[in-house]
Amino acid sequence: MKTDGYTRICGVMGNPVEHTMSPAIHNTLAESLGENLAYVPFRVPKGQVGEAVKGAYALNLLGMNVTVPYKSEVIPFLKEIDPLAKTIGAVNTLVRLEGGFKGYNTDMPGLYRAMCEDDVKIEGEEVLILGAGGVARAVAILAAQKGADQILILNRTPEKARIIAEEVNTLTGRRLASARELGAYASLPGKRYLAIQATNVGMFPKTEEAVIEEAAFYEKIHTGYDLIFNPAETRFMSLVKKSGGRAFNGLKMLLYQGIIAHELWTGAEVGPGLTEKAYGEMRRAMGLL
Repeated sequence: MKTDGYTRICGVMGNPVEHTMSPAIHNTLAESLGENLAYVPFRVPKGQVGEAVKGAYALNLLGMNVTVPYKSEVIPFLKEIDPLAKTIGAVNTLVRLEGGFKGYNTDMPGLYRAMCEDDVKIEGEEVLILGAGGVARAVAILAAQKGADQILILNRTPEKARIIAEEVNTLTGRRLASARELGAYASLPGKRYLAIQATNVGMFPKTEEAVIEEAAFYEKIHTGYDLIFNPAETRFMSLVKKSGGRAFNGLKMLLYQGIIAHELWTGAEVGPGLTEKAYGEMRRAMGLL
């Protein structure tokens, strides 16, 4: 990668950021599109998010991604926020404007594009969401917006899940979402659900864990989507497959959220061929090729 006095900088701020796959996406896109752009990670210490945003603007950065734990904390320091990001309550992409940054959420559009490519539909589906954190909340809103027939949120602490369910119901104006504690899956009707795993259980290095272990749960699932991408096959995914369902990881979600962010920063259109090339570079960085 050649850099000079005209090189524009983008990056990702978070803590930690050493594990990020994003440079593989954006530097591949920039090189292939002939853009004089470099993408680097920035580890931001706790309590310094405002300084980081102000510094990024002062240093003329073109744009930034924001990863955990700062996706909500960054919001007060933005000049504008996109309506979807405001509804979700989380920002993962900053786009430079005159006088500051505008915040977007490309995670959920990225997840939807990944699911569409994998031929996983939400419309008309009975959707199970595992977890009740910020990611689960965003997934519940996405499922509501994309026409899920029912949304059921399962969590160890059902009170947290109920808060999300009520938010979704308020947004949609109907009783679309409900909440239960994890063990209550046994009382679910014998339907085949689309299950989205939105916790960090099963993430490297604790790769032998799943939120629910019992085979009886996985027999209710026709498709499992785990938002974790490392390892490439989580225990959740293997249990879904063992019971005859389809299973996918979060690597394509990461890919497409990055592509959408890159298009926002540069105005370039990333076609299928370049998308596949960036995906290959991500898999290579993970040691999968």
